[in-house]
Amino acid sequence: MRYYTPKSELDARITRFQIGLREQDVECALITQNVDMFYFSGTIQHAHLFIPAEGKPVLFVTKSTERARSESFLDCIVDLAQPKDLRGILSEFGYGSLKTIGLEGDVLTFNLYRRYEKLFSPAKAVDISPLIRSVRMIKSPYELELIREAGKMGSEIMAFVSENLRAGMAEFQIVGMIEKLSREKGHPGFIRTRGFNQDLVPVLLLSGPGGGVPSYANGPLGGSGATTAFPYGPCNRIIGRDESVIVDYEAWVGGYMTDMTRTFCVGRLPGYMERAYHVAVEIQELLKDLGKPGIKCEELFQKAREKVRKYGLIDHFMGMHRPVSFIGHGVGLEVDELPVIAPGIATQLVEGMVIAIEPKFVFPKGAVGIENTFVVGKQGLEHLTSFDEGIQYC
Repeated sequence: MRYYTPKSELDARITRFQIGLREQDVECALITQNVDMFYFSGTIQHAHLFIPAEGKPVLFVTKSTERARSESFLDCIVDLAQPKDLRGILSEFGYGSLKTIGLEGDVLTFNLYRRYEKLFSPAKAVDISPLIRSVRMIKSPYELELIREAGKMGSEIMAFVSENLRAGMAEFQIVGMIEKLSREKGHPGFIRTRGFNQDLVPVLLLSGPGGGVPSYANGPLGGSGATTAFPYGPCNRIIGRDESVIVDYEAWVGGYMTDMTRTFCVGRLPGYMERAYHVAVEIQELLKDLGKPGIKCEELFQKAREKVRKYGLIDHFMGMHRPVSFIGHGVGLEVDELPVIAPGIATQLVEGMVIAIEPKFVFPKGAVGIENTFVVGKQGLEHLTSFDEGIQYC
């Protein structure tokens, strides 16, 4: 099914963003990154989206204008042969002399940033990526409906793993089966992140000692991967009995994702891993109880860390080799959105935020943990993913 972002949704997003531009005394913004482009325009064609602090936005499309006009409900969509013509055409729209222009400083390359600086000189270029991310941080009812649908897909995938996982299978074998089912359900086969050099996979399945292999990824899990050219995720390792098989899966519907993890085992997990898993669930339940509007992200992390210390598992919490310093993160069009549940993050939970909470423990012989995606409601955290939260013995 193809989803088209309603005009009312685009208008509301742009209005909120324009309020932020005016508050920061920035005259306009130029949006080019794919996900930001989609969020504000409803299309990911090769384009430049010009959003003034006052007035209607203009979408300048280089390729394909025809598709952009069929996908986006913005009022003004203009064909742009070459990006260098952008300044001249903007003058025709009454934006000939600009003092400030906002750019996506966190994702633009140095060369592109300098190119836009030169193109719009003498206007001062400022970084408006924090504003973009803060606007995207609060999800609308439309977005939440898509995320709920993604949550249903995630539950179906976890049920499939529970029914089909067997000892003697290679990791790639079961992952291939999962990916086939995912594609049949409409998953595009990849996930979007904002982080630099964070090439990730939608099905992170790691068995036994593979769960303890570190990698470049900014997450608690790594894995050997298929090759040194992609040293992350599953490999051809044969899954054995009585070992952990952890599955971290990003479902996708209409561009929106959920993040979900469950722990499986053919046979029986060692006692220390079972105990660690139950601690992970206990931490999740604690954060669910505490996660009400107004609490700071850093407070949630601290409470989780205190629980981990109580059980003597601090050396295995969120990784062994330089563990990550977060236990949760925002989810939406990208899997690494705001807010981040981490020390030093004073951001308060606000109704409409969507966060994944992922307490995990990593040992030399495997990893265990749980992850669910939640929306911050008036009374606290509400599940957007739902599947049996016990260890899945197959």
